[in-house]
Amino acid sequence: MVKKLKQYLLSGVSYAIPFVACGGILIAFAIAFAPMTDKGPDFSGSPFLKLILDIGVTAFSLLVPVLAGYISFGIADRPGLVPGFVGGYIANQVGAGFLGGIVAGLIAGFIVYWIKKIKLPVYLKPIMPILVIPVISSLIVGFIMFNVIGLPVKELMNVMSAWLKSMGAGNQILLAFILGSMIAFDMGGPVNKVAFFFGAAMIKEGNFSIMGACAAAICIPPLGLGLATLLGRKLWGQQEKEAGLAALAMGMIGITEGAIPFAAADPLRVIPTIMIGSSVGSTIAMLGGVGDHAPHGGPIVLPVIDNRIVYILAILTGTLTVAFLINGLKKWPVRKKNETKQAHEIS
Repeated sequence: MVKKLKQYLLSGVSYAIPFVACGGILIAFAIAFAPMTDKGPDFSGSPFLKLILDIGVTAFSLLVPVLAGYISFGIADRPGLVPGFVGGYIANQVGAGFLGGIVAGLIAGFIVYWIKKIKLPVYLKPIMPILVIPVISSLIVGFIMFNVIGLPVKELMNVMSAWLKSMGAGNQILLAFILGSMIAFDMGGPVNKVAFFFGAAMIKEGNFSIMGACAAAICIPPLGLGLATLLGRKLWGQQEKEAGLAALAMGMIGITEGAIPFAAADPLRVIPTIMIGSSVGSTIAMLGGVGDHAPHGGPIVLPVIDNRIVYILAILTGTLTVAFLINGLKKWPVRKKNETKQAHEIS
């Protein structure tokens, strides 16, 4: 079952990677050439760059629906596409992020799979995949996403926001560690956004260190995973290597979502790894007095950073932590399998 689940996830990831690469690189190009101000990248004097940004954002916004749609497709074939795309789109609407998209894809796929198992009269079979299955499954998936997943996500965001505010005056190291973990956990999802918006709100109050910790953490997942594909070429497939190059570009301009293809394909190893790396980076940034005057992250915000050397050190340390840790985790099963094989041959 676990093997099949990974196969379903990889089905979604393989179709989602081009959307990540296209959208991410266009966004990275636009932001890289736009002036960075204390309010973030300024496109007011560059309408062409703004157009490139908008096209990139459009391509990138399709990531979660495509991921969910093709996870469902992997389970239930073509009839799973409609409810999968619908569920993925709603996951974006309710702010559930890519994790919500994975849930939507799995729910849609299994619902369609079970509907297809129902024995029906022969004359109904031609309209089932075209009309009946898409309508019924989309209704069920939509209801679940809006009412079962959407409301808890909203409540969770409110609770976490209040919790972070209560910690604001407490232990700064613990706060930095928590912020780094939250930023990396769902890569642009609700947990990430709570931490990011908390940092952005603190800028308005004159506290730039919170955003400084977040800014370092934001770019570490894509940079770390992108670097891992360069350092351990034999450990990664061709698609992952291509995603790694796109992730490096996105990491440079602070787009955490560049790590999503890796996390969607292998969440149990990737998500804890990037949480550790981002926590390391955010803690170093907090201890070093890094301040970020813009609600943005990554190396692109260097012009508005206080204590830039520490900021770069924090990003490098977190990036290397992710790269070496994930490559070590990917090597371990291979090494263990080889040792088992050798022991079996000796015996």
